[in-house]
Order: sequence, then structure tokens, then C-alpha cells
Amino acid sequence: MTKSYFLISFFLLLALHSPAGSSATIANQNFIVSSCKATMYPDLCIRSLSLHATTIQNSPHQMAVIALEVSLNQTKLTQTFMHRLTKFKGLLAKQQAAIKDCADEVEDSLDRVNNSYTEMKSLGQATGEEFTWHMSNVETWISAALTDDTTCMDGFSDPATSGKIKESVRAQITSVAHYTSNALALINSFAAKHNQ
Repeated sequence: MTKSYFLISFFLLLALHSPAGSSATIANQNFIVSSCKATMYPDLCIRSLSLHATTIQNSPHQMAVIALEVSLNQTKLTQTFMHRLTKFKGLLAKQQAAIKDCADEVEDSLDRVNNSYTEMKSLGQATGEEFTWHMSNVETWISAALTDDTTCMDGFSDPATSGKIKESVRAQITSVAHYTSNALALINSFAAKHNQ
């Protein structure tokens, strides 16, 4: 992990100090920083999107696509985490029920983020009513995915479910919800710019 982080940092420094690419790289990074101001979690937004600066360049559409891709990857990790929890032995019945319900919500969330990602990727050339229809689908699915994340924690409201398991689930769900919230903000920003 440390080695890969070092390599990424090294290549970023090379790109920034490369005479041919420095202006474009700095402009791309500035675009990300500026765009992330529209999100609720700008530091997370900058951190998660900066490595994709070359792909994003200064395109609000690409920024929304990549933000959805990041959210999708985080949701997959959360799905794996929840699936492993369902295999835990020695849990109380209420804990097992809460974990299963939450795993189902994460599964729904994953489907919706995946649908949004697929739809957003094909949105680049759409105009007029076609654009509005596709964008409405994307925004509806991502909003529903955020609702799924919130609903996941409802099953842990019973005091019997308190403890390390609950806190671990809360950390995972909060993290993925932040990524998804940022994606929604960047989607809305793209839609607003497109409609201008």
C-alpha cells in the first residue's frame, strides 16, 4: 500500500514538473478543485478524483462519470464487507437481521449506482428532451442509492444491535454515502452547466 502510494505520488510529481504536460496537468487539477467546491465533502472529492485528472481534463461530463465510477467501486467494497458480515458466527438474532437488511439495501444501492454510471457514460451526445430524460434517470437512481444507504442503518436502531459491528457498518455506510453524495452534486452541476 505504501509502495503504491509512493509510486502514484512520484508519477504525479513527474507530471507536474514535466515541461510538456505541466500547464495542462495544473489546469486539470484546478478544474477538479474548483468543481469539488459544489460537493458536501470537497476534500474527499479532490482526493478521489485527482488521480483521474488526465481523463477528466476540464469536462463536467467526464467528472460526473468518474465520480460515479468511484462511487460504484466504493459500493462494491461495501457490498463485499456486508456479505462477509452475514457469515459471522455468534451474533444475536437482531444483529443478524440488521446485517441482512443492510446487505439487501447495499445490494439495491449497487444496482442503482451501476445503472446511473451506465446511463451517464452514454449521455455525452444527448440533447434536448433526450438529455433531460436520461439525466432524470441518473438523478433518480443516485438519490435512491443514497436513501438505501440511510435505510441500511435503520435496522441498527435497537440497542441490542449496538457494539463494534454496528460501528463498523456505520463507518462503511457513511463512507460510501459521502462518495455517492459527491457524485450526485457533480451530476447536478453537470446538468446545470449543460442546460445553460
